[in-house]
Amino acid sequence: MIVVLGASGYVGQAYAACLRAKGVPFVGLSRSDVDYTKQETLTAFLKETRPEFLINAAGYTGKPNVDACEKDKANCLQGNAVLPGAVRAACTAAAIPWGHVSSGCIFSGTRPDGQGFSETDAPNFSFRQNNCSFYSGTKALGEEVLGYGVTGADETGVPQWNFLEGEPNGYIWRLRIPFDNKDNPRNYLTKLMRYESLLDATNSLSQLGEFVRATLECWEKRVPAGIYNVTNPGSISTHEVVALIEETGVCRKKFQFFKDEADFMRSAAKTPRSNCVLRTDKLRDAGIRMSEVHDAIRQALREWAR
Repeated sequence: MIVVLGASGYVGQAYAACLRAKGVPFVGLSRSDVDYTKQETLTAFLKETRPEFLINAAGYTGKPNVDACEKDKANCLQGNAVLPGAVRAACTAAAIPWGHVSSGCIFSGTRPDGQGFSETDAPNFSFRQNNCSFYSGTKALGEEVLGYGVTGADETGVPQWNFLEGEPNGYIWRLRIPFDNKDNPRNYLTKLMRYESLLDATNSLSQLGEFVRATLECWEKRVPAGIYNVTNPGSISTHEVVALIEETGVCRKKFQFFKDEADFMRSAAKTPRSNCVLRTDKLRDAGIRMSEVHDAIRQALREWAR
């Protein structure tokens, strides 16, 4: 049996659907049943039920977007930075292996050498490194709470991010701008079709179903614990995604774009956004494959269901 925290959310529902399809018994734990935000309560539940694995898909993202986190900092901090530590401590006390859904939004841009960020590169869109959104800052803190921190720099001067306490005892899976083939306010494709104007930026993305499958494979294949960037290989610009939307005829609106990021910040955003590219070599080398990002977008649009 697997325990899923946050099973009623956008990502948690995808885990529930995948586990049902695979015939894997699971419990979608709600706070009304067991207040898993309290370490002692979660520890007692895990010791009593003895699940095989725990997935933490709970967190605070803000609605309709991360701007909302600027107004609700307490809950954002609790959900993204405090809760992961409580979950890890409870799982350690009960000797239950775990996986935590983190975010690629703790990065901005690319490395100085033009490559995407790897799992050993320290977040550069965080409270410690840059002028970030409160959401991104709390997600980076969440990884620190789980035992990671800066351990020097590489030959290019990029600070390195590694486990500070010996060997990691769980998985951190970085999700990045999720999308799938169903119209949903949380779906990146839905957002593009509904926003009045768009910012052109190049990003790594995660097809939600593939993300869930890949993370479960980490556990099923018993790949080494630690951080994994779980995104579709490659990167894609907003203009490229819009071109695919127009090509498939899913939405026939006339898409408008901001002149640049400064125009976007003046007109639409209350806090800076993360636009970044992540490397996926580590996941691939572990034997876990995901579709190339352009192919994944094209397939989702072909299967679009309203």
